[in-house]
Amino acid sequence: MISRLFCAIVLAIAAAVAAAPASAKTKYNFTGSTFGAQPKSRSGYSGSLFSGRTTKTTVAFKTSLKPGSIVIRTRERKLYYVLPGGKALRYGVGVGRAGFTWKGRNRVSRKQEWPDWIPPKEMIAREKRKYGRTLPDRMPGGPNNPLGARAIYLGGTLYRIHGTNAAQTIGHAVSSGCIRMLNDEVIDLYGKVKIGAMVVVE
Repeated sequence: MISRLFCAIVLAIAAAVAAAPASAKTKYNFTGSTFGAQPKSRSGYSGSLFSGRTTKTTVAFKTSLKPGSIVIRTRERKLYYVLPGGKALRYGVGVGRAGFTWKGRNRVSRKQEWPDWIPPKEMIAREKRKYGRTLPDRMPGGPNNPLGARAIYLGGTLYRIHGTNAAQTIGHAVSSGCIRMLNDEVIDLYGKVKIGAMVVVE
């Protein structure tokens, strides 16, 4: 009797789930990959945004900067997160293409999970003029967003360290000045870096 009642309850629950509207189950459903609350996996999340690749390694690194600082070497296309004891975590990055490279120092002013993308007006005009593409005024965070899973903002500038939905661009000079990382790795860096940390781009 108990086993029949248990089976009936399980079947009723399964039927209710199957009948639930799609909007109740998920926020996004793009190309077969489900996002929303970003389901857990070994890297923290799962989906087509996450390549399974890794570039992160611990290396010897001499600097006068404090642990917790970030150094980006544009020519190397590498980002270094400074550790104690003369070491750093090194990550592969994508950097600004010709005409969009820059150097300087700034501090981390803000961090955002699954950030919205607000293209600058200059970028919107440039993309329309050069490529015939019409960019949105604003794109909400999610799997189609070019800022990827995390963004680390640099001072009051338009520049960010952020994830990407184009993992193949890592190691190349392709951006409009922002620093791109694999989504798995920007999540890793995001969890380590603090607001106010120094970022040096050289």
